[in-house]
Amino acid sequence: MDAEQVIMGIIVNAGQARSLYFDALNDAKNGQFERAEQKLQEAKGFISEAHHVQTALIEEDEGQGKIPMTLIMVHAQDHLMTSMLAGELVQELIALYQRQSD
Repeated sequence: MDAEQVIMGIIVNAGQARSLYFDALNDAKNGQFERAEQKLQEAKGFISEAHHVQTALIEEDEGQGKIPMTLIMVHAQDHLMTSMLAGELVQELIALYQRQSD
């Protein structure tokens, strides 16, 4: 496995998810809740893929330090976690927008 290429998979998927989360928030601001929900679901797919890649790396490492901890690895982990947090916060904000529109 080319670790750097795999790690880039985490970054790319997490980044795509983050973009979709904020696109969904923008749609909700404009009252387009169905469109926002579609983007949330699409974002969850990208997060799932990034998490799958992360899990594969963890399994390959087996807690033995087989995969070297590099700056790009730290960046990928940070990117994934902030994207996941953004998703949680965006979902809460969308719920507030929906409540206001009712």
